Amino acid sequence: MGQRTRTMSDNLYTRRTFMKILSAGFVAGLGGINATCKKVINEEFLQKYFSEMTDEEKKRVVQRLEEKYLKQYGKSTRVSFGEAKQNTLWGYGLDLSRCIGCRRCVYACAKENNNSRYKPQLHWIRVIRLKKGNLINLENAEHYYDPDKVPEEGFIYMPVQCQQCENPPCVKVCPVHATWKEPDGLVVVDYDWCIGCRYCMAACPYKGRVFNWAEPNIPKEELNTTMHYFGNRPRMKNVVDKCTFCIQRVRSGRYPACVEACPTGTRKFGNLLDKNSEIRYLIENKRVFRLKEDLNTEPKFYYFFSL
Repeated sequence: MGQRTRTMSDNLYTRRTFMKILSAGFVAGLGGINATCKKVINEEFLQKYFSEMTDEEKKRVVQRLEEKYLKQYGKSTRVSFGEAKQNTLWGYGLDLSRCIGCRRCVYACAKENNNSRYKPQLHWIRVIRLKKGNLINLENAEHYYDPDKVPEEGFIYMPVQCQQCENPPCVKVCPVHATWKEPDGLVVVDYDWCIGCRYCMAACPYKGRVFNWAEPNIPKEELNTTMHYFGNRPRMKNVVDKCTFCIQRVRSGRYPACVEACPTGTRKFGNLLDKNSEIRYLIENKRVFRLKEDLNTEPKFYYFFSL
């Protein structure tokens, strides 16, 4: 995972130190709670940074999460820590000449990643509508459109999600180091460490993150039971989450759900370090652009026109 440098102030006032003090006082006041409950409370509050956990500690975290989801949803789940593959840097391509604005990618993403379905309804992908010939003027883009049929004459559609920046501003502003860039380029969030301050949301120039205002509302029958610790496990209330290019899929050799759901072949995905990959071919042979390149965030999300 990405390297993180601690400062003296980090050591003095880390989230873990704060939670130790808080939980110690909290548990001390719960005289009627048995030892097992106290142990669970301490494990949740005092969980180490991911990079500091031993394999045994990771196994205990996974077991606790699987037991939690079984109780909450009545379904057995499998949570993994699937690590980044060597010599891999994930990149995404999107053909704006083929997107028809159907939003199938939006709902495939929500289903795959256990996003809250109702009250609140949370989506990691936004599809915006623009008038043809007006691509550069994103200020006048429409986020909410509802025609009888798509595509509409005179319009183009631009899906926007986390751009998996090589130089992510969201990571820089997190006060508790709950988000970072993995070796394969995926920007992840440790939901157990996120304190919900939303600094990362303010820093992201792409509106690529969402805030969980309530506990996730996921119908039992729609729960995706194959989960990743940094990806599609149900997020708790008061934390920030985001697209991870379906980390639970791509690290096991599959395409992101949005790529598979697209009916027009608009979405492309692959390893930027593989010179024979489709994404490399597109970058080298098409006229591509990235959103807000002047900000030096170096997105790994490339837009292009093939027609």
